Amino acid sequence: MKRLVFVTGGARSGKSDFAMRLAEDSGLAPVYIATATAGDPEMAERIGRHRDARGGAWTTLEEPLDLVGATGGLSGKGHAAVVDCLTLWLTNMMTFSADGFEDTARVEAGRLAAALREYDGVSIVVSNEVGLGIVPDNALARRFRDAAGTANRVIAEAADEVYLVVSGIPVKIK
Repeated sequence: MKRLVFVTGGARSGKSDFAMRLAEDSGLAPVYIATATAGDPEMAERIGRHRDARGGAWTTLEEPLDLVGATGGLSGKGHAAVVDCLTLWLTNMMTFSADGFEDTARVEAGRLAAALREYDGVSIVVSNEVGLGIVPDNALARRFRDAAGTANRVIAEAADEVYLVVSGIPVKIK
């Protein structure tokens, strides 16, 4: 059962909870592919809360950069993989490739979309919608916003289903 689902929305809107419910409801073995890294105590606490909330039924893979490799390693094993989240993955990439970041983000999002279209199971990609607010006041933040918008569009175009989560309410848009 190949299926690619894209879930986007604002910060703390309920995207991850919705994505995890989709994975659990699929009947497949749930896998959480975490892109976050614990760069400070507050982030470490957030990661811990997320891990505790998932419980023992979930397998967790921590992969800040190689999402294509992480999903490829699961293919053919009947998993529902939640990739959480695309914007943190982009942040990690930006840290390592500031020059030409927008091109890198577009190419890598394309590679990820292609890999997920071939993934033998359910894949659910979570991402923040960062382009609905004010225009960032600095060039680096604008570059990130633009790259996130492009990556979101690439994954959404490849997805079978797309949801926008608003205040905890998932709205199917594709």
